[in-house]
Amino acid sequence: MSPRAIVFDVDFTLIYPGPTFQGEGYARFCAAEQLDIDVARFDQAVAAASFILDEVEEQVYDPNLFIHYTATIIEHLGGRGAHVIRVAERIYEQWASNHHFEIYDDVAPVLAGLSASGFVLGVISNSHRSLEAFKTHFKLDALIGATISSAEHGFMKPHRSIFDAALQQAGVSAREAVMVGDSLKADIEGARAAGMRGILLRRSGEKPAALPPGISLITSLHELRAVL
Repeated sequence: MSPRAIVFDVDFTLIYPGPTFQGEGYARFCAAEQLDIDVARFDQAVAAASFILDEVEEQVYDPNLFIHYTATIIEHLGGRGAHVIRVAERIYEQWASNHHFEIYDDVAPVLAGLSASGFVLGVISNSHRSLEAFKTHFKLDALIGATISSAEHGFMKPHRSIFDAALQQAGVSAREAVMVGDSLKADIEGARAAGMRGILLRRSGEKPAALPPGISLITSLHELRAVL
């Protein structure tokens, strides 16, 4: 069956964080609380903390999960003391602000083309960012219909209910929908468990060590049409 709807992850699929959430941004947040960190270790710190989000068993949305993740990054940068949590809370709060993010160059033209071809488009995000504000800020209001935020829904991807909610908003069955995202577990495996097809977007070009059969891999949204 040909797809009628395409649902996208948001962070690192449609938009990416600017300097506020890179090493220099962490340095500013930490300096405000007199925390001394080594920003040269930022990439390693993010990698070391990634298991916190990757291995979540309870898929209920909890701000403390993301605060703990951010605090762990700060600690791997050398930050110590009670102020680490305070800084992590401030960084978490700012993650909801769209002006700290940039949109990938391929997003607007590809989504415009898909919409013009009659596809219903939607987004699902595990963040606490307002998706209505996201659409407005990045001028995607006319293109994106269905929007499901885990903070409002209560569960995070890969929980089945968040995909079911997106399908209901889009007015399509699971067999008529495709999920596009950068996370194999949260986006692709979650969507497949709900009966949807999954397309993995890896902008870095890095292929997972074990890509399950039936999952298409793309490195740009410009490749999406060819695999639909």
